[in-house]
Amino acid sequence: MKYLDEFQDPDLARRLLDDIHSVVTRPWALMEVCGGQTHTIIRHGIDQLLPDQVELIHGPGCPVCVTPLEVIDKALEIASRPGVIFCSFGDMLRVPGTGRDLFQVRGEGGDVRVVYSPLDALHIAQQNPDREVVFFGIGFETTAPPNAMTVYQARKLGIKNFSLLVSHVRVPPAIKAIMESPNCRVQGFLAAGHVCSVMGVGEYPELADRYRVPIVVTGFEPLDILEGVRRTVLQLERGEHTVDNAYPRAVRPEGNPAAQAMLADVFEGTDRAWRGIGVIPDSGWRLSSRYRDFDAEHRFSVGDIDTREPAECRSGEVLQGLLKPNECAAFGTTCTPRNPLGATMVSSEGACAAYYLYRRLDITTAPLEASPVA
Repeated sequence: MKYLDEFQDPDLARRLLDDIHSVVTRPWALMEVCGGQTHTIIRHGIDQLLPDQVELIHGPGCPVCVTPLEVIDKALEIASRPGVIFCSFGDMLRVPGTGRDLFQVRGEGGDVRVVYSPLDALHIAQQNPDREVVFFGIGFETTAPPNAMTVYQARKLGIKNFSLLVSHVRVPPAIKAIMESPNCRVQGFLAAGHVCSVMGVGEYPELADRYRVPIVVTGFEPLDILEGVRRTVLQLERGEHTVDNAYPRAVRPEGNPAAQAMLADVFEGTDRAWRGIGVIPDSGWRLSSRYRDFDAEHRFSVGDIDTREPAECRSGEVLQGLLKPNECAAFGTTCTPRNPLGATMVSSEGACAAYYLYRRLDITTAPLEASPVA
């Protein structure tokens, strides 16, 4: 398949690994800022094939995982109300709130539906004019444009029984927060290619200069990851700190202007809480004043929600790159995909889910003998 099979070629992977091994002379810690990249790394054993001097740190790149507990609890409250049809992507249904999840709300009689697009939720609203239809809009810059477009369409079509529960966050402020943490060990970043395909790379040079870290825009296949690591290590070894687009087949420097215009119309910047991390200034979006009538949080008055994180869940440390999933005492024991303590274990992009799915139950596990990128 074009741009898939050719980016999983084991011979090319070995050549890239040889290049990385030949150039590295000292320890380097790199962070991938995308849950999809984390799953590729763990699935193919890339982190175990790299030189011992190169450590990959898993960052807060899973949109489900960083959605704060208070927003999950707001979703549960809204979904439980009579007359509400609550729509969400499937990966949110098992994310634990305080004491329950959306699956349990559905089991208790709530009308919770899995959709494949926010426009599906808008169509449900058109078909059910006597019901309130809410779509759970989470994610990074990648998922924000279709959610913005759906609200735009709802306003244009005069659909008044549709609203959006918003929890959108942005990558550049997260990078800033990571670099300013007193526990930060990150020396270079693999930036998320899909985010940059929307927003471009314009926000990254200032971050690279300020914190003196290379930022390499990277794709999601094994060769994409290895090439991103190779370019980052080369910069570090040379003492450079620039922004490098290693994903030009999908990312243009200016991004997608039409998507950016839609975001600027429908959303406005705001401080956002990140689960396990805390509030990061100007790190998210909320509906702008023109579209405030479509804000489910205001429509259902769920601003005052009491939340309680499980004391034994250390997903916050995982999201900050301070802890590998299998270094948590609850991992694989009291916390499993069937009984998750935190979103990092249940999300399809969560680091804990990747370690569990691909049997990284022991920190000393060696890579498989078979080709890791075949």
